[in-house]
Amino acid sequence: MCNLVNKYNVAGPRYTSYPTVPYWNMETFSVDRWKASVQKSFNESNAAEGISLYIHLPFCESLCTFCGCNKRITKRHEVEQPYIKTLLKEWALYCELFETKPNIKEIHLGGGTPTFFSPENLQRLIEGLLSYANVAAGHEFSFEGHPNNTTAAHLQTLYDLGFRRVCFGVQDYNETVQKAIHRVQPFENVQRVTELARKIGYTSVGHDLIFGLPFQTSEHVQETIEKTKLLKPDRIAFYSYAHVPWIKGNGQRGFRDEDLPTADEKTAQYNLGKQLLQEADYTDIGMDHFALPTDSLYTSMIEKRLHRNFMGYTAQKTQLMIGLGVSSIADSWYGFAQNVKNIETYHHLVNEGMIPLAKGHILSAEDLLIRTHILNLMCHFKTSWTTETTQVPELANITEKLAEFERDQLIQIQNNTISITKKGKPFVRNICMAFDVLLQRKKPNTQLFSMTV
Repeated sequence: MCNLVNKYNVAGPRYTSYPTVPYWNMETFSVDRWKASVQKSFNESNAAEGISLYIHLPFCESLCTFCGCNKRITKRHEVEQPYIKTLLKEWALYCELFETKPNIKEIHLGGGTPTFFSPENLQRLIEGLLSYANVAAGHEFSFEGHPNNTTAAHLQTLYDLGFRRVCFGVQDYNETVQKAIHRVQPFENVQRVTELARKIGYTSVGHDLIFGLPFQTSEHVQETIEKTKLLKPDRIAFYSYAHVPWIKGNGQRGFRDEDLPTADEKTAQYNLGKQLLQEADYTDIGMDHFALPTDSLYTSMIEKRLHRNFMGYTAQKTQLMIGLGVSSIADSWYGFAQNVKNIETYHHLVNEGMIPLAKGHILSAEDLLIRTHILNLMCHFKTSWTTETTQVPELANITEKLAEFERDQLIQIQNNTISITKKGKPFVRNICMAFDVLLQRKKPNTQLFSMTV
């Protein structure tokens, strides 16, 4: 395995979209084309499956140095109400595109720190969003909570508004690691909010764990997972720290590169964590998620409904996902669009009556086909090109690249169907890269992505 790690540990996308953001074509993108793609997707899917909303709440009281998200560090909570007011104005701009009321199937509050906002302001936000919409049957509303500042009022208020899933960022319980990433939170805080969420009635409580953090060892990973098993969260994201200081700036320069585990050490951490979680009845799902058999993420995997988008793995798919808030990304299936990253610019554009887009991409027929294959691999570890309509361009070149994975026993190819083996699952990103014709045609001059291992 070490030889494979050394061979395949290259910079590569996490494929929460295809094309990946650095390869979006701004020359063919326009706000009008984006709006048309949103309307098309809405008309095709709203009645049958509803739509999703991702809400980016960017404020944090302190900087976590492992974080790659767009955030604004402040202790000034008077920023809450103006930001919510602008969010609702942006949502109203999208609703003007729809001929009928949207049916909301999913809402996810991300950040930043959503629980930076008071329960009263979060209630104002959700009630404002839903005043334009219907709530779809089987909806799933979720939010990310910080164990240090999530209160009973946060949990109860959002529960009363229909939220049944919450995810708490744990990362690692070792104090040295926590100090290095500037995220000090004792086990007791995580235990408090986990047990409180269950008492209130949340049906899915998740924990985010990270391996490959500065000063982290396999012993730290084992200690963290043993403590996690005591709380038995319904689902766990166990993923690799993405070290990209050349993109994220000083936030990820609070420690030296030599403070990070090597690729072999990271692999050992992941394999240990995976073994411990499987021994505790968790099933590995997709690339970096684990769930108990009672969780909806597990059920969606069994029923082949697992989906992946900018929110990561989700238990259900909606064709249209609207992103609201600074830096958020929307997905109409036919196109992607990302909002501006500066909060003041965001306020200005929305208040001028404009959807505050910074960039986007309208998918070509080739993009849509390759996107489907990569989604199949990321969600189901399998894809096929058995008909003419599913055969990707440059198939000979792709097949040649896949042959190397087959020789290494990471995949099996039979009857124009590729299946990723158990040995190959840790290298799913590398395998998807073989299908990424844009990456092959235009290799970047500088490193754009984190390492795959």
